[in-house]
Amino acid sequence: MYTIDLQSRTPIYEQLYKKVVELILKNELKTGDKLPSVRELAKSLGVNPNTVSKAFQLLERDKVIYSLAGRGSFVSDVNADNVKENALADFDKAAAEALKAGITRRELIERLDGGERSGEDNA
Repeated sequence: MYTIDLQSRTPIYEQLYKKVVELILKNELKTGDKLPSVRELAKSLGVNPNTVSKAFQLLERDKVIYSLAGRGSFVSDVNADNVKENALADFDKAAAEALKAGITRRELIERLDGGERSGEDNA
């Protein structure tokens, strides 16, 4: 259920954050579902518990999950519009970084259009 790519340039905590959001949007995780503990998840993924803790802190900050002392972390009643807003903010940041790196607007548009043609557009 929880997978990460150790070869990816994306930090592990970001991958985990995105995976939890994806599982919620796909209804594989539902409101009130309990997440594995930080230690359990870190052990199963083979990563440092601090990495999982950072992902959980960000998820809690964004109100995707909530924690109860001594009981664990649970899925919040997630507003899909908020998730989309966060995704668009991440996209804007990535696009700005790409432009700074010398990638042209045209190249970005072609990349987006290619995603639509390959079935990645879910609109």
